[in-house]
Amino acid sequence: MLSESQTEYGAVESIGDVERCVELFKSRADDIDGIIVTLPNFGDEKSIAEVIRRAHLNVPILVHAEPDSLNKMTLAERRDSFCGKFSVCNNLYQIAVPFTLTSSHTVKVKSVEFKKDLDFFAAVCRIVRGLRNARFGAIGTRPGPFNTVRYSEKILQRYGISVDTIDLSEIIGRASKLEDGDKTVKNKLVTIKKYTNTDAVPAEALAKMAKLGSVIDEWVAENKLNGTAIQCWTSLEQFYGITPCTLMSMMSDNLIPAACEVDITGLLGMYILQLASGTPSAILDWNNNCGDSKDECLLFHCSNIPKTMLKSSHMYHHEIIAGTVGRENAFGVVKGRIKASPMTFCRTTTEDTKGVVKAYVGEGKFTNNKPDTYGGFGIAKIANLQSLLKFVCLNGFEHHVALNLSQTADAVAEALGTYMGWDVYRHR
Repeated sequence: MLSESQTEYGAVESIGDVERCVELFKSRADDIDGIIVTLPNFGDEKSIAEVIRRAHLNVPILVHAEPDSLNKMTLAERRDSFCGKFSVCNNLYQIAVPFTLTSSHTVKVKSVEFKKDLDFFAAVCRIVRGLRNARFGAIGTRPGPFNTVRYSEKILQRYGISVDTIDLSEIIGRASKLEDGDKTVKNKLVTIKKYTNTDAVPAEALAKMAKLGSVIDEWVAENKLNGTAIQCWTSLEQFYGITPCTLMSMMSDNLIPAACEVDITGLLGMYILQLASGTPSAILDWNNNCGDSKDECLLFHCSNIPKTMLKSSHMYHHEIIAGTVGRENAFGVVKGRIKASPMTFCRTTTEDTKGVVKAYVGEGKFTNNKPDTYGGFGIAKIANLQSLLKFVCLNGFEHHVALNLSQTADAVAEALGTYMGWDVYRHR
């Protein structure tokens, strides 16, 4: 913001003010995640739009107007911010600059409502900035039957999202060459044992896990990745002898989200929710109905759910894959139930034939209701669930969905729709 020595009250009301403000914005461009346009009175809408046009920051914009007071409606005291906001928005609309509005047309700066508006806007800014510089890692290739997780790297790249790839054989090969006594392996083993209860897991499986985790950690650090999507079913079990779920759970818990089956657009949903809330995300299957309840379903994975989302956790073998590869080759999942909590769900996908990214997002809650089951799971209650499930089916979305124990759906929808230009369905 300009100082009172640069312009009258630091406001922007003339072409000279515009030039000074543009110079300030450009000098701090790397530090600016968003712009708040605040109107203490009507303001100079043309100058505001001119600053934004010339600065080329390409960041979210929040337009705020201070309300009038009923007992201050004289010529000297009346604000007219209510009216000025229309003019600012009109000017921004004319130059095709997207912007965000406060929850009420006018709102006091010193109010709880405006603080909520700022929290919402900050989440929008984090999402937009994070996505425009995101780097994901694809470890291996999708399993043959998983056509559902196909995606377009080129479409994602158009929006600033890069994907680095590595063959699963390279990861397994590097891990197989490590010795049990290697310092990084020993440190990783200690970290794994501290992370969750491992009493039911053989020492050999834990050692393999530590080696694999050390290699993945190194690759992530070398390539400065924000998240990974890993091939699992069933190559790692058959040719290395463990499931990677605990390692994925640990990464997600440390805010480097990890998705199954090289589901990069599922990973993208996890990362978006993480950016919005600042807390770990999980990826699960829309998996089972809950009896006759129309607004409840069971969300499940084997699992790689971050332990901070679970009521309790322990490591075990993958009870489904064990039937194919043997129990001894299937250790490494994190078992547990997601704690009762409000939550947000999100799914993104590339619509390759149209060259666009589309998404859906909404809110619900995890409950303590029945049933209980194996693996990692949660019972979700979502208003109008049946209409959501129809939308997912009819619009070609995947069976995986990202979840986060926060309520940030509005910020996600605003960031993806208004600023990323994606096709977004906000479920209610």
